Amino acid sequence: MAAGLELGALQDLQQDLVALSTTQLQNVEKLWLDLEANIDALRRLLDKPERKETSRASLLSGMDISGFTGTIEIDGNKYAINDEFREGALQLAEGLELDELDSAHILLLVQEEARSLDRSPVAYGVLHFHSARESLLDCLRLILKESQAIDCEEEVRSLLLQGVTLILETKDGPARNGSLFVRKCVAAMSECEKWLQSIIQRAQNSVTLGMPPSPEFAEILDVQQSSLQRQHEALGAITTLLIKGGYTNVEDFYRILDHMKTMDRWGETAVHYVPILISLISQYGSMEGSVNLRESRSVNNRIIKDIDSQVWALPNLQAAMTTWWLAEYSGWYFEQPTGSPLQGVNLEAEAQTRSETFFQALHDGAFQCSLSIISQCKPNDWSNPAKTGLTQSLLGDTIALSLDSASTTPGFQELLIEQFENFTTAFITNMPDTLRRFKVEEDDQRRKMLSGIQANLPNGLIEQDGHLERFLLIMSYAYENRPEAAESFWTDADSNLYGFLQWASRKQSTPCISAFCEFFRAISVGHECASAAHSFLLDESSTTSSRHRRSITLSWSQILEELDLYASRIGENPGTATTSSQSGPSRAKPVGIDEPESPVMLECYLRLITHLCIQSPEIRLWILAHPTFRLVDTLFSLSSSTVPARVRACAYNVLQALLIEKDLDFGYNVWTALDHWVSTGFPQSIQTIGSLRPVRATNATAFTDEYTFEIISSSFEEANAFVSLLQALISPPVNTIRLNDALPFPEQLGSSYRMQGAEPYVDLAFGRIFVDLLRQLGDPSHIRILALSVLRFIIKCLTSFNEDLIMIANNSKISVEENIRSSSLLAYVCLHPFSRTVEWLFNDGVLAVLFSLAHQDPRELSKSLPDSPLVLALSSTIEVMSLVMDLQSTYLDIVRPSIKLNAGGRRRPVSNPSLASFEDSVAGNLQIIVDLGLYCGSGHENLAIASLDLLRRLCTSRKLNAIQTSKIGSKLGGNRLVGVLQRNNDAEAISRSLIEAMGFDAQEIASGPMAPGYSIKVSIFDFLDATLKASPEKPNVAHVLLGFESNGDSLVVRDDGLFVHGSSLFHAVLRLVVEYPNSIDGTMLSWSLALKLKGLHVLRTLWSSSLTSAHTLAQLKEGDFLAAMWLRQTLIDPSTSWSGLSIHDTEFCTTDDSIQALDCCLGQRRSLLELASTEIRLLAAEDPSVYSARMMSTILGSSATEHNGVSNLTVLDLLDFLELEVMNGPVRPETRLLTNLDLTTGTELNPDGSILRYNLMLVEEILELQRSTLIRSGRIVDTTTESDFEAEACEILLYLKSENSSRQVMRSRMLTLRSWVDLATLVLESKDIESPTRGALALQALQVLSPKLELYASAVRPDAILIARFAQTMLAQLGSLKPLSLENGRTGDVASDRLFQFFRISLQAIQNPESNEVLREALYNVCFRYLVIDDNGPQIVIRRQHITRTVKAAGPKLIDTVSDDAYGGEGTCRVAALLLLDVLTDISTSEKSNYMVESFVRTNFVVVLVESINDIPHELISASSNDVPLLIAGYEAKFSLLLTISQSRTGATHVMNAGIFAAIRSSGLFATDLDLGLEIDNPQALHNYHLLLLAVIRIVTSVVMSRGPQNEQTIDQARGFLTEYRPLMVATFKRQAILGDLAGGYGETSKSLADLLEYFVLLISLTGFLEFEGSRDARQTRRTGFS
Repeated sequence: MAAGLELGALQDLQQDLVALSTTQLQNVEKLWLDLEANIDALRRLLDKPERKETSRASLLSGMDISGFTGTIEIDGNKYAINDEFREGALQLAEGLELDELDSAHILLLVQEEARSLDRSPVAYGVLHFHSARESLLDCLRLILKESQAIDCEEEVRSLLLQGVTLILETKDGPARNGSLFVRKCVAAMSECEKWLQSIIQRAQNSVTLGMPPSPEFAEILDVQQSSLQRQHEALGAITTLLIKGGYTNVEDFYRILDHMKTMDRWGETAVHYVPILISLISQYGSMEGSVNLRESRSVNNRIIKDIDSQVWALPNLQAAMTTWWLAEYSGWYFEQPTGSPLQGVNLEAEAQTRSETFFQALHDGAFQCSLSIISQCKPNDWSNPAKTGLTQSLLGDTIALSLDSASTTPGFQELLIEQFENFTTAFITNMPDTLRRFKVEEDDQRRKMLSGIQANLPNGLIEQDGHLERFLLIMSYAYENRPEAAESFWTDADSNLYGFLQWASRKQSTPCISAFCEFFRAISVGHECASAAHSFLLDESSTTSSRHRRSITLSWSQILEELDLYASRIGENPGTATTSSQSGPSRAKPVGIDEPESPVMLECYLRLITHLCIQSPEIRLWILAHPTFRLVDTLFSLSSSTVPARVRACAYNVLQALLIEKDLDFGYNVWTALDHWVSTGFPQSIQTIGSLRPVRATNATAFTDEYTFEIISSSFEEANAFVSLLQALISPPVNTIRLNDALPFPEQLGSSYRMQGAEPYVDLAFGRIFVDLLRQLGDPSHIRILALSVLRFIIKCLTSFNEDLIMIANNSKISVEENIRSSSLLAYVCLHPFSRTVEWLFNDGVLAVLFSLAHQDPRELSKSLPDSPLVLALSSTIEVMSLVMDLQSTYLDIVRPSIKLNAGGRRRPVSNPSLASFEDSVAGNLQIIVDLGLYCGSGHENLAIASLDLLRRLCTSRKLNAIQTSKIGSKLGGNRLVGVLQRNNDAEAISRSLIEAMGFDAQEIASGPMAPGYSIKVSIFDFLDATLKASPEKPNVAHVLLGFESNGDSLVVRDDGLFVHGSSLFHAVLRLVVEYPNSIDGTMLSWSLALKLKGLHVLRTLWSSSLTSAHTLAQLKEGDFLAAMWLRQTLIDPSTSWSGLSIHDTEFCTTDDSIQALDCCLGQRRSLLELASTEIRLLAAEDPSVYSARMMSTILGSSATEHNGVSNLTVLDLLDFLELEVMNGPVRPETRLLTNLDLTTGTELNPDGSILRYNLMLVEEILELQRSTLIRSGRIVDTTTESDFEAEACEILLYLKSENSSRQVMRSRMLTLRSWVDLATLVLESKDIESPTRGALALQALQVLSPKLELYASAVRPDAILIARFAQTMLAQLGSLKPLSLENGRTGDVASDRLFQFFRISLQAIQNPESNEVLREALYNVCFRYLVIDDNGPQIVIRRQHITRTVKAAGPKLIDTVSDDAYGGEGTCRVAALLLLDVLTDISTSEKSNYMVESFVRTNFVVVLVESINDIPHELISASSNDVPLLIAGYEAKFSLLLTISQSRTGATHVMNAGIFAAIRSSGLFATDLDLGLEIDNPQALHNYHLLLLAVIRIVTSVVMSRGPQNEQTIDQARGFLTEYRPLMVATFKRQAILGDLAGGYGETSKSLADLLEYFVLLISLTGFLEFEGSRDARQTRRTGFS
């Protein structure tokens, strides 16, 4: 079976092994299972079935299916294939030299992936095949490596060793099987070499024939070539590890030697054999190897014979191999034991022969070959001019190794370097005499050379060998950045290695010192090794007195004295300046330097000091506190224009290292020294000045400054080092880092001869270096390194500025001016490098360079290492752009105006005034949008995150997202950013990379939030969410990347796009949200929940927007997303673990992960509930469907799967979050020092503006300012008071953090409850649920919510309002459904009890003195709905009695509270209170109880109600048209209550006594001529007037009826009422009689008029008004005498 068919299983094993190698493996059992499953594949190695005629015939046969040309059987399954598939399979078989059926199988497997990645199946098949081979080899390499690792756990190691025996078949088979497998590996290497050669030949043939290959064919060749190189390398590593494991015999060594003879290309493939050779030499030449002396001598004879008789095609490699062999083999004779088995052997002669052979090998270039290999095996992207120059000089004319170090994997590099370490250790241990001979011969050659120089003899008369220097450099490369290996030099002072160190440090020549410094630097990595190196250099026992030209042993005294000596000579002899080219030091002899190698030696001294200062703070302090040597002054003296630029660069680097963790005073001292050196201490001769371009200067000092900066910016090395020094100087000192309230330089810097501040240095970094020098450089690596240094300087200038100080000063009472280290806040704002930096960032030249750096080739990026200059420079460029977008408002609105007011016109402008914001520059460079998107697929995590962050800022910018318009205002084409992405179909390429990043990976779950893929997913979601929310109703970049296509103002879905095929980014988001787990092993994990919530936010924005809702909801419906998410919901309770803590743990509120886990869980629940509500609303407008029924079934607890139904949580179960009552965190601490602390300035709204929270970083700064105040006031005077302050500050921060957490959780829970209420309301109102089910659901909900309402209402929490409002809806539903409460039996009793319990709780909550009107209104409505439920059953009398007793038991406070709201409440609260009083009064009246009326009388409420009739006309006139409906509703409720009161005799009496008729007369309601009503233009107003008249006359009629006909007083007042308003009554009759037909056209007005007429008739009848009128007329007739 071909390896390409097992890629998935191999990648699983590979992930496990990588996790094991990084100590992140979670499941050892899974590793063993994966290993067992792949044993056969690993055993086969790279075997592949060759092409066969029978397979080809099978592929070509068959003609039995219409539309297809044949069938093929694979793994027992038959597939119909067409011509295109068959042709692709044949091409793949030919290209891979693979069996045709296996090729067809691979082609079948890659169809879907090829389409999603937009590649042809053949091309992707090649990639798939080679990827599988690479994964297989990497698995085998890791298995062997970890099985031999000493630090690997014993259990895991034994499993891996068992796996090795199974792979090699040595467990049950002969031991020689291991050797056979080694030969198989070597044979596979040969096959790779042949395959590589054939690919190269094919490419050359195409060029020769003038037939360039197609782009796809060229890509296939390139992919194969790169992959085969990696496979060859992996095989070399595997073979090496097998040799180390002892699985070879001597014949294998001979086979390798024979093969090496034939190799004729000095390149990567040859280097892959180097670790094999060295490891074989260790096995068969060393005393610790697997052979005895006789066998080793036999191998030696074979090697010597080859040297004498046959020369390798690569003689330099043969020479190197010879030295490797002799270094190990000589160990047999170093200490010849007594009784040696060797008889009759002249050991001295053999030793002499070995020595001569060794030196002959050195003469043939052995060390040059080794140095060439080890110096190029690691990436050398970073400029290291001193070491590189030294290496090149020692390599001389050696044939360059054509090795692409970027393609060498770290695993192979580690193995190769480890073998070179073994070689150097063996050479030191076994051949000390040869080492001594190196030094003796070198010293002799050195003396002769120096004599020739002094005698002015021609150069080159004496040529040095340099063997010792090469060996030291080989060692420096072998131990570089390997502190564990370097410890072997320091752990044992009696060891050979430490002895070599002492020996090599003595009596060194100048070239040897340089090489030794590089070696010494390599073995002093890490704090422990650096401390040991420091102790070594402090050993003064063998050094001579001061001021000598050379000490006997390298020490601190020698190094510092030598630097001081050269510095003094330069100061005494300021001669002609020398410069150095970028490739090496100048050949002119610098002043004060009397040996050709002295500049290199000085560079190495300075590099060593720099390295040790970086590694150890103790060394920095020792140097700075040295009583004799003033290194800073010495360095500035060395940095003269008369020394090579590289030496100056190294001096700047030392200063930079000394500034690590600097304090403010030392930083200021270095600034002062630097400024003095720039203006006076950089001497130039006339020749130097004349060679530079002319500059403008106002005085001599300024003239010196300009030329100093000109020289600094004339070479890459010096400019790069100087900018790095500026970055170190600008960095905040450690004693100001909390507040960043001090300028990074002395405030009066340069004030004696120019405008104070560091502006010239910022101008140097931007103008001369970033703009001018970068354009002049030709080496891409130099451009990237220098750009990175400047960009880091820019970032430090921007981030070290504390804009919070301005905000605190403006918004608080804290005296910032008095508490910061700067003289004033204005000085801080104007002088800080921030202002000049931002000004330069609006310069056209700087912007051009910035956008140029931001445009890189994604393919080159993908080949680069994460820490390469290319990737880091690009990441820094993007970071600078992001910082500018964040900080530009601070500069434009605050800093620039302040500078204009105080600069006085002395500041040279550098920015483009036409740029109003950074977005204006982006508008002219929109290609950056495409570039940022493409960088997301570069494979570099930090770069992808930075790119997405900047892309988010740009895509949410209002300026950049504005619709393009022409000069006359017409639209051009929608969003310009979208247009850029769609112009060349770049959106799809970007989208594919994002899709790949969004893939679900189980290994990622095991690694948690530290997994690289997790961080990228978070950034993708943040980008999508922010961009969608910025313009949800207009097409934007996020829409296009998700799979839509913009068509002006609308979105469409392409028929051939990714969206249609379900493979778009939208679908990737969908899958990830469903598949990503919420919890692992029962623990809710914050990082997992947060990622899912971010995805849900993206989807929620899409389904909520009218632009995308149709497409989104259709896809969610098609994928049954709601059911899938609902099924994954689990119950949560107080015992649930949230990132390891439950809500009852005291640390819960102060643990970010736990709070985030709970908050995200609630957010997820909220989104799910909102989606369900959205779908129900959508389906409500459609006819009932299977989907709607299935969805409602899911919500009620039963989901249908493919085969059967499963139970899931119901909508009521999802109220489980109400049980989570977060414990209160720390209480507000009592403080002694931090009293009356105002933290108002430290508050801010959260991103959605819903809650006010504390900005803890801002609070920390306020506390720091407070610290300064306390120090000035003398309250902090010693360490005790300082500790007290720290303790109080920590307590305050902990309390505020807990407060933030509590507010956030409370807010999330309330929002989730609101979403639940919305969904539950829709469910109760849904027609898809039968009435009994709805009634039962409502009662269950009431049971769950009753205790919560009681709890929340007592605490007056917003949740109580939501529950009460929902209860109102439920009660309304129950009222319409005639629920179970009306039934007899136990079920009805239970239902009645639940309803009554809710009513009782509501009554109690109304009386809470802390409650607010909103809550009470909701509770009034709940009570009202309960009281008006249509219950006409046999229990109605008992129910009303129970209600009456409950109201009485509540006491007078209940009625008083409701009455107060009924009179003085706002808006709807007053109406609700009146309605509740009305129904309570009605029930009380029906029970023959006067409790309610008496309560009203007690509070004088009846009088208030009656007197309020007087104010009706005034209120209506004063109210706006929008307020009239609410007023009318209030009047109706008020009159209804009066009517109810008046329906009892007692109540009617009190209404009469309150002056009902006087109030009516005073209001003037009945004094209006009804005839005028027909002239009113507003029918609604007329109707409202009729309603008011009707309501009042009902009350009057009720009073009359309740008082009875026997009450003459009431009858007389009623008759008086009728008499007084007789005109209105007559007009009513007239309208009804004469204009009945016309009135009928008035609708409701006509009906209200008719009702009014009826009540007039009733009142006339009750009062006998007609008889009364008749008798009164008769009396009047008798008096007047007329009839």
